Amino acid sequence: MGVTATGTSDGRSETPRSAVADTLLERLTSTYAAAADPDRAESMRAYMKDIAPFLGLTTPDRRALSRTVLAGTPRPDEADCTAVALRCWRLPQREYHYFAVDYLRRHVTRLSSGFLPVARHLASTVPWWDTVDLLACHVVGGLVAADPKLRADMDAWIEDDDLWIARTALLHQLRYKDATDTERLFAYCVRQSGHPDFFIRKAIGWCLREYAKTDPEAVRAFVARERLSPLSAREALKNIGP
Repeated sequence: MGVTATGTSDGRSETPRSAVADTLLERLTSTYAAAADPDRAESMRAYMKDIAPFLGLTTPDRRALSRTVLAGTPRPDEADCTAVALRCWRLPQREYHYFAVDYLRRHVTRLSSGFLPVARHLASTVPWWDTVDLLACHVVGGLVAADPKLRADMDAWIEDDDLWIARTALLHQLRYKDATDTERLFAYCVRQSGHPDFFIRKAIGWCLREYAKTDPEAVRAFVARERLSPLSAREALKNIGP
């Protein structure tokens, strides 16, 4: 099992030492900052409801800059991934968080089940759909697929008072297709069906809509027998009809 961050008494994550992270963060901050566009940054911040400041990098530009940052760097181990993610998350501008998510997605097979607390920390810190959804689908989902024992953690997360942790549990199977645990998916949707928040109701509809690509009849029958919010039901049946 890899080395991950450890919890501190105040609930923060302690960052492991990593030469890989030292190199990447030095490159990353200088490369991204040099390309910043303050005017675009303001419009991006407004579009994302002021969740965080931005540098003003478009997605294509940011990805091109990231390739420059990553060029020639070694493959990381779990401690490196943990250090990169946590150090990026401590930087205020949102593009650094995006870099961390992309880095974890790229190296998710190098992460053990011990990384799950770090993923939770990321999903619950400066949380918004732009990072939480990718962490749910591509990082948490990958960890649970590799270690089914983590399903018990998802069973706890779906009950969490933090809506972003509950949303992560709802979405973690989004890319599973035939490997979806249908009983658990439907149970999670029922558990949160009465939630008042838009982001939970939307997530219920989204995960059902995605699973409908694999088993449309199962989703149609589920929506017919359960009392979902109109938003959840509409999203679930969007591509298959009632």
